[in-house]
Amino acid sequence: MKRLVFWFDVVSPYAWLAFEQLPRTLEGISHSVEYRPLLLGAVLQHWGQKGPAEISAKRDWAYREVRWLAHRQGVPLQLPLRHPFRSLELQRLLVAAGASRRNVELVLRHVWIGGADALDAGRVDELRNALAPQRDPDSDEVKAELRALTGEAIQHGVFGVPSIECDGRVFWGLDALPMLRAAIDGDPWFEHEWERPAGA
Repeated sequence: MKRLVFWFDVVSPYAWLAFEQLPRTLEGISHSVEYRPLLLGAVLQHWGQKGPAEISAKRDWAYREVRWLAHRQGVPLQLPLRHPFRSLELQRLLVAAGASRRNVELVLRHVWIGGADALDAGRVDELRNALAPQRDPDSDEVKAELRALTGEAIQHGVFGVPSIECDGRVFWGLDALPMLRAAIDGDPWFEHEWERPAGA
């Protein structure tokens, strides 16, 4: 059985699209997926990067591209009323409720379907009721766990989301899913090329 880790922040539309595409990528493979929330802003800060939405031309392209990719995949996607937004509350809610596939899907759909404000207090209350977290999302325990998950992701070389970890390799982005499948299928390219230094 292949064990994968799906690192994500719900603020990313690419995380939503990859979440939906991943089961098709893994068809026919015995696998388990662990979904791990992180804080994208902290990851970008660590690596000295700006988020796509912080660069106006890149933001315009990304919004256009994700709508196209959703259309191509047949996945519903409407940009939330405000984007980017501070995802801390939703990420903590996922940690508190447990990041099962069902719970992650609920939160991603909350953000990426319908075009509403992802942080609207009434909507967040409804989401919280649906998730029924066993722990308080605002507790020190949950806050510390989310920080620890973010730190762990950085230690594993995660620099953006979504990132999928498998067999000690990290595959970044929706467009890396075919590469992930090739690695799982045993493509010999990975034996010779994965560790080749950049520019070699």
